[in-house]
Amino acid sequence: MTAKNNEIKFNFNLREYPLEAVYGTVYVFVDRAYLFLDSKKKDQIEVSLKGKKPLSSKQLGDLKGEFLNELLNYAVRIRLAKNNKKIREYIISQALLSAIGTEEPAEAEEKMTYQDDPLGIAIPWEEKYGAKTKKSAKSGKK
Repeated sequence: MTAKNNEIKFNFNLREYPLEAVYGTVYVFVDRAYLFLDSKKKDQIEVSLKGKKPLSSKQLGDLKGEFLNELLNYAVRIRLAKNNKKIREYIISQALLSAIGTEEPAEAEEKMTYQDDPLGIAIPWEEKYGAKTKKSAKSGKK
């Protein structure tokens, strides 16, 4: 870690933090600092945080700490999302299937066609509400 010229640089291993987490963290900090990412080695990344306003060495160290905390936060979120992917997909599929009234996706696909209209939205207006006659159209009545 080096801190000079209103900038702090540090490295970390990409095997521990996915690149997606790095980008998410960088996005959180774009309003507070200028950020530069460099990868001189395959599994390492160097982050440079340069203050948008003058910062002391302590403030730069705090900024680095906040960056690393946010990076850890994003890494945990990504890992949880991957671990819970099947559960989320199951919950969503059950919600969608219950909306069409069947339990199994295969049954729903076999029974449903493009002409099915469980919500009744494909019925023409005239058929649903009746056509206006010329007399009722003039008087404003049906």
